[in-house]
Amino acid sequence: MFVLELTYTAPMERVDAALREHVEWLNEQYATGHFIAAGRKVPRDGGVILAAGLDRAAVERLVAEDPFSIADVCTYRITEFVATTTAPALEQYREQLPS
Repeated sequence: MFVLELTYTAPMERVDAALREHVEWLNEQYATGHFIAAGRKVPRDGGVILAAGLDRAAVERLVAEDPFSIADVCTYRITEFVATTTAPALEQYREQLPS
């Protein structure tokens, strides 16, 4: 599982100009099952996405395809973790530690 942390690097007007395409991209990733949750950080200086079912190389490719990345309005910090415990509703995402 991955935590994708976006930090805006451009004025909010440029971020907002790419927002519709970014949301469409998010919805595509939800439809494929790659993303579990996403939202704005508070204060609004970026966002956070939870991704699952992918390897790091695939996540890096997805991040490069984000319209925010293409518009050069944010940077991504990618953190991989092993979700060994979850809420019952997220049990399908529970992982085992590697041997």
